[in-house]
Amino acid sequence: MKLKPKITITDHFAQMSDPRVDRTKRHKLIDILTIALCAVICGADSWVAIELYGCTKYEWLKTFLELPNGIPSHDTFARVFAQLNPQQFQECFLSWMRSIQKITSGEIVAIDGKTLCGSFDKASGQSAIEIVSAWATTNKLVLGQVKVDSQSNEITAIPELLKVLELSGCIVTIDAIGCQKEIVKLINQQNADYVITLKKNQVNLYDKVEKLITEGIKAGFQGLEHSTYKTEEVSHGRHEIRHYLMLSDIRERLDPNSVWAKLNSVGMVESVRQVDGKTRVETRYFISSLKENVQKFANSVRSHWGIENSLHWILDVALNEDDCRIRKDNAPQNFAVLRHIAVNLLGKEKRVKVGVKNKQFLAAMDNHYLARLLSLA
Repeated sequence: MKLKPKITITDHFAQMSDPRVDRTKRHKLIDILTIALCAVICGADSWVAIELYGCTKYEWLKTFLELPNGIPSHDTFARVFAQLNPQQFQECFLSWMRSIQKITSGEIVAIDGKTLCGSFDKASGQSAIEIVSAWATTNKLVLGQVKVDSQSNEITAIPELLKVLELSGCIVTIDAIGCQKEIVKLINQQNADYVITLKKNQVNLYDKVEKLITEGIKAGFQGLEHSTYKTEEVSHGRHEIRHYLMLSDIRERLDPNSVWAKLNSVGMVESVRQVDGKTRVETRYFISSLKENVQKFANSVRSHWGIENSLHWILDVALNEDDCRIRKDNAPQNFAVLRHIAVNLLGKEKRVKVGVKNKQFLAAMDNHYLARLLSLA
């Protein structure tokens, strides 16, 4: 009896437009996409590695793919992924993620950018591309991604990403570059809350918040709704104490004309860190739509770093993203989607209690385990 894993790749990627002319279609597009995804899950990070994976696993792949002309060459993989429409590929990815994600009320969605260092090509004058991703910190899922335009920055990419996500009931966290009136407005339109870092890129608002908090502390917060929270952490020779302060009901003081949508509170985090006998104090400010819940504010601030520790770190260490030399046309962006799908599927598999790198190794050795990963969707 042939092994036929419950693969739903076809369901979500069948609508992809094939960029090839008819006379060059020796291999089915869904076969190319499926082989590439399986290979990336197993640790492949180049077109040659994907072809090698396909050739090695031909008999197993043949149990659920047509493969009318065998395994495509590495040149075919490179050519197809360079030509694929990245927006359409992203839409298929979002369709798949929506089918497997269960975003709960209060889910913290961290949005942050990452540069694909290996996509830099000095010979062609191509700068390294940057991808902005949305990461569900509790469910540990990539919810979507958008490429930053080479002539712009994250300020224009973040709104494009927000428009394609379903964020109702979530708390969106973004670094200071996302502290923009239009971005806050889009989050509010999605019926979501926000906690956004405030720095001097918004100098007027920053000065007002800094003055309000400083004077409030000196006056013992008279006339101000405030709440505090403290955490303490000791690990690996590092001792860190974080003091969280949240001021609510501040709209009339800071934004009487309501130019910032749903600005219900501002926050301050003072981190006192001791490492090797040296003490460093850091103070950060935030704007937020949250009301009178300093612990939720603190959790949102802390959870934002999950996109660095649980996504970017895995992409670099387990999937070798920074060392990947794929550069041509749309290929870097499309390959980033494959990596994000791999991260999601590897992360959702809970029965094997090992790290992502070892899950990849197991998937490469055990076809049944890989079939189980694919069936998670």
